[in-house]
Amino acid sequence: MAGGAFVSEGGGGGRSYEGGVTAFVIITCIVAAMGGLLFGYDLGISGGVTSMEEFLTKFFPQVESQMQKAKHDTAYCKFDNQMLQLFTSSLYLAALVASFMASVITRKHGRKVSMFIGGLAFLIGALFNAFAVNVAMLIIGRLLLGVGVGFANQSTPVYLSEMAPAKIRGALNIGFQMAITIGILVANLINYGTSKMAQHGWRVSLGLAAVPAVVMVIGSFILPDTPNSMLERGKNEEAKQMLKKIRGADNVDHEFQDLIDAVEAAKKVEYPWKNIMESKYRPALIFCSAIPFFQQITGINVIMFYAPVLFKTLGFGDDAALMSAVITGVVNMLSTFVSIYAVDRYGRRLLFLEGGIQMFICQLLVGSFIGARFGTTGTGTLTPATADWILAFICVYVAGFAWSWGPLGWLVPSEICPLEIRPAGQAINVSVNMFFTFLIGQFFLTMLCHMKFGLFYFFASMVAIMTVFIYFLLPETKGVPIEEMGRVWKQHWFWKKYIPDDAIIGGHDDDNNTN
Repeated sequence: MAGGAFVSEGGGGGRSYEGGVTAFVIITCIVAAMGGLLFGYDLGISGGVTSMEEFLTKFFPQVESQMQKAKHDTAYCKFDNQMLQLFTSSLYLAALVASFMASVITRKHGRKVSMFIGGLAFLIGALFNAFAVNVAMLIIGRLLLGVGVGFANQSTPVYLSEMAPAKIRGALNIGFQMAITIGILVANLINYGTSKMAQHGWRVSLGLAAVPAVVMVIGSFILPDTPNSMLERGKNEEAKQMLKKIRGADNVDHEFQDLIDAVEAAKKVEYPWKNIMESKYRPALIFCSAIPFFQQITGINVIMFYAPVLFKTLGFGDDAALMSAVITGVVNMLSTFVSIYAVDRYGRRLLFLEGGIQMFICQLLVGSFIGARFGTTGTGTLTPATADWILAFICVYVAGFAWSWGPLGWLVPSEICPLEIRPAGQAINVSVNMFFTFLIGQFFLTMLCHMKFGLFYFFASMVAIMTVFIYFLLPETKGVPIEEMGRVWKQHWFWKKYIPDDAIIGGHDDDNNTN
């Protein structure tokens, strides 16, 4: 299926534009992707802090008594405490609400403004947590961190998708996920180091969240605006000059006209939240809702922000639990490079499907090992060999996620929405992601207490369902310009019925397009 002079293997086609990949656009996208550090650092830091005895004794003494009781009772319920889980999950509830505010600001004032607000809110929240003297200060700090995450996660993927050339959009956009994995790994290493401190190690861990926040704030000042954003605010000449700069070519008339047409179409849309419900936007609505839901229901954030707690629950010592979290963090970061290499070579679908199969198998094996050692009573112990196998399969599971659902969960929703509904689509993506992250964060330890090793079978079944969903319903979007994405839906066996013949989303129905 070809469209114009550009052929995208695997199901999508689009126009061929002048220009190539410039050092300017790569550096710009790398700096912008650092917004992922905010999200990643928090994912990694919270689990380590909630496993530190000094932190638990000061803020959650009841958990300490539960841990002592669990030595003679079920291991599954060591950390089952709603306030402790609220410390972790409250951030994501705030991020959910903030993402809706961010969608309006991103559209009216540009992507950079949202990035600045996100960095500033995260900075203030980090300071609240570092100097907390009671649970109320902790929760307020977490809520402010959530505002930062909501704004950063709403604006950064959109910024990256708009700046990057179509042929390497996947790799540059995955820089956001790479920054998340770096943040997780750095947080795990810091937790391991601060756990050795005699006092206030948890304060250092929480306070250092200010570092990625400062990076985000500075980046929002030095980064250029995207041509799309400039056009939305009537800065046509500046937009054209910026497009020339990021493409490294003087003749950008073709692409610039496509952007103008998309912006003009978007300006006619007064109510993007109402319009995204229209039939012709049905594929974008479904995937902006389903992909973030499935991304969280893989159970990955159980590993990411409860890894030390989970490993302590399974009988790893304090140091072993934190070091195991570091190991999974290293695997997570390194595996993301696989996605950067493969996403624009082999496409999104292949990575989604392979990663899903890999995660499914590993969840079954981890659940079986835990079930064999602890049963339904939770009174067993792990042998060193069994502990090593569990850690190994968790690492293979994390690797599968890191080159599939991790980066693609942010990439695909950001690249399938036409400009007129893009802020609404990205807000849905972030809010659904944050809502289910909140649910997992708030109830995982309770679910583990009641479902025991069967919880891993539950996550495995969800992975199986979402892999089938991708196989049948997601077309390949590799190499397709965002403004041409409507062609992909029109050619798909299922979605084509929702796309009117006279209304290709965000694209032009050229004579040389073939369905």
